[in-house]
Amino acid sequence: MKIRLNQTLVGEGAPVYVIAEMSANHGGDLQRAKDIIYAAKEAGADCVKIQTYTADTITLDCDNPYFKITSGPWQKENTLHQLYSLAYTPWEWHEELFAEAKKVGIDMFSTPFDNTAVDYLEKLDVPFYKIASPELVDVPLIEYVASKHKPIIMSTGMGSEEEIWDAVNAIRNQGNEDIVLLRCAVSYPAVTDEMKLMTMKDMGERFGVLYGLSDHSFGSVGPVVATALGASVIEKHFCLSRKIQTPDSAFSMEKEEFAEMVKAIRQAERAVGEVKYGPTSQEEGNVKYRKSLFASAPIKKGETFTWDNVKSVRPAAGVKPKFYPEFIGKRACMDIDFGTPLTFEMIENKS
Repeated sequence: MKIRLNQTLVGEGAPVYVIAEMSANHGGDLQRAKDIIYAAKEAGADCVKIQTYTADTITLDCDNPYFKITSGPWQKENTLHQLYSLAYTPWEWHEELFAEAKKVGIDMFSTPFDNTAVDYLEKLDVPFYKIASPELVDVPLIEYVASKHKPIIMSTGMGSEEEIWDAVNAIRNQGNEDIVLLRCAVSYPAVTDEMKLMTMKDMGERFGVLYGLSDHSFGSVGPVVATALGASVIEKHFCLSRKIQTPDSAFSMEKEEFAEMVKAIRQAERAVGEVKYGPTSQEEGNVKYRKSLFASAPIKKGETFTWDNVKSVRPAAGVKPKFYPEFIGKRACMDIDFGTPLTFEMIENKS
């Protein structure tokens, strides 16, 4: 199974598609947002992702208890509206950022959070879409995104099987089959021990889709293990420096770390490889050090092969040890020196 994300085929047998999530790491600075695009390209990312919302399209400007942030990394922002006012990517930047990504030679797409964001992104001809984990339950939004008939990468953090089925069916009911489901832990940062990455693989089988990981944990363990389990897409938050404090910087990777992660992912891909039995190229030179049958004493013509004059030893110059019984009790048809590898032609009357 494969789908096309912009110009890249993604899926079985294809390299993992690595996404650098910019999110709020631009810190309200357009030039920094552009610098992130360049840095992500240099770090080996295939794509940069942004988010398309405003504080007013994603929540209400309300300070009653429902809208207050009382725990986690963003509680200092007090309300959801205050957080998203700080974190959003200005819509007037979008066209310039997409143009910059094209100039750099890296894909770019976005996560819309309401229908107006979808309409805006359609004007920019975004090549595919992301659905964030909290929006997994927003079936009307998912249907609207799916109606654009572009590939959808959908995070499934917090999602029950029923909720994921609802979301997947919402896409398929629009005649859209280009789906990638991402395992995701909605925790900032996430704990590696609680990733449950076998669920990622199970999603691929259960829902009949490509799968991958949106990772909020520290380090590269999650992405590397996900790659080994067949992930097609890896998403990781990316920043220029965690010293530039933004709502997402604390759990984002810097350029050098991201580059090391990409390197580890590519190495994991090579390590997984394809099904192969028999010696690999790196083993071929050592095949000779396997065991085979040798004359462990001088054997005269007509003499019987015994457990004393035939031994299974290294190297592999004679017949395989599994043929030991075919020699024992038979007679030699020639003189055989000590240390000579045995062949079937040395057995008397051997047909």
